[in-house]
Amino acid sequence: MSGGGGGGGNLWKYLFGAGAVVSVSTMVWEHLHGHVDGILFPIGLALGGLMLIFGSCEAMILSVDGLGGRLKWNPFFAGTMAGLASNVPEIIMIGFVVAKEPRIAFVVTCLTLHVNALVFGLYSALMPKDDSGHAPMPQAIIEIGTDLVACAAGLFLVLGMLMVTMKVFGTGKHAGEGLGIADLTVISVGLLIVMVVSIIQMAQRFSGAEGGHGDGSVASPVGWGVVLGYGALGTAGSLVGGHAVGDFAEALVHGLQARGYSEMIGAIVISLFSGIASYLMIANAHWQKKYDIALSNVCGAVTEMPFLVLPSTFLLMAGFAKFGIIPMLPNGGVLAIDLETTSVLLFGFPTLLVLWKSIADDGKISPMETAVMVVLFGLVIYVLAAHG
Repeated sequence: MSGGGGGGGNLWKYLFGAGAVVSVSTMVWEHLHGHVDGILFPIGLALGGLMLIFGSCEAMILSVDGLGGRLKWNPFFAGTMAGLASNVPEIIMIGFVVAKEPRIAFVVTCLTLHVNALVFGLYSALMPKDDSGHAPMPQAIIEIGTDLVACAAGLFLVLGMLMVTMKVFGTGKHAGEGLGIADLTVISVGLLIVMVVSIIQMAQRFSGAEGGHGDGSVASPVGWGVVLGYGALGTAGSLVGGHAVGDFAEALVHGLQARGYSEMIGAIVISLFSGIASYLMIANAHWQKKYDIALSNVCGAVTEMPFLVLPSTFLLMAGFAKFGIIPMLPNGGVLAIDLETTSVLLFGFPTLLVLWKSIADDGKISPMETAVMVVLFGLVIYVLAAHG
C-alpha cells in the first residue's frame, strides 16, 4: 500500500466514516447470524474494509506530514515517511489474513511487489521529462533506492533457490517441508536492519530543503495533538478495516477454490484490492503536481515491501505459530514450500533486476526502459496467474 501525502481534502473522512459503518455492521451481522451465503456479504466486507483502510492511510499520512512540518522535512522525505506510515494499516490487514490463511498472506505480500513494480513502470511514462525526453529521478532514489532494489533482488533469488533446494533434497530441520519459526525470525531481523539503516541514511542526507526533487518547500507545522490524534485514528481504523479485509480474503480464496481457480488468482485479486488506496493517493499527488510525493510513494511501494511488509509478515507468521494461532506443518515448519510460495520469490528476481538497471544506469527513465518494465512486469504477473 505504501503511499501517501496526496492530500485528499474531506474525501478520506467520508470514506473513513462510511467504511466504518459498513465494516462494523457487516461483521456484527455475521456475528449474530453466522455465515451468510451469497456475494453481498463478502462485497460488504471488501468495500467497507478498503474504504476504512484508505481513510486510515490518509490519517496516518496527515500525522506524519504534521511531524514533517515540525521537523522541517522536504516534500520528498515527508512523502517517504508518510508512505512508511501508510504501511501500518496494510500490515495490520495482513495480520488478519495470516491468522486465517498464512500461505495466502505470504503470496499476497510478494505479489504486491510485482504489482507495484508494474505501477512504477506505468507511472514512469507520466513523470516529468527533461529536454532529452527522459524522466530524471531524485538523488535519494538513485543512491539509496537502487541499493534497496539490488538487495531485494538478491534476497528473492537466494530465498527462492534455498526453498527449491530444501524441497528437492528434503534438507533442514523440517525435512524440506517449509521454513520454520527460527528461519522466519532471523530473515525478518536482517531485513528490518536494512530498512532502519536506509531510513537513517535518507534522513541524514536527503531530509533537508536541499534534498528534494522539487522546490524544496516544507510543510507548515501543526500541533502535537493533531499529529498524535491522526495517528491514533489511523491505527484504530486500520484494526477494524484489516479485520474486514481479512474475512473477505478468506471468503474469496474459498470461493475461488470451490470454482476450480488457483490460489494465485485469489492472491492477485487481494493484492490489487490492498493497493487501491495507495494508487489513488499517487494519482492525487500527481494530479496536484506534487511530483516529489508521487515519486517517493511509487518507489517506496516497491522498496518497502521486501524490507518492511515482508519481514512483518514473517514475524506475524512466526509469532502466530509459536502461540498456536495458526497450525504448524507436520514437521514443524510454518511457511510451506510449494509452487506458489517459491515462484513468487524466484520471479521477483528479474523484476527487481530490470527495475534496478533502469534507474541505476544514468539516474533517468527512458521511454525504452518504460516499455521494457511494463511488458516484463506484466508478463510476470500473467505467468504467475496462468501457471502459478
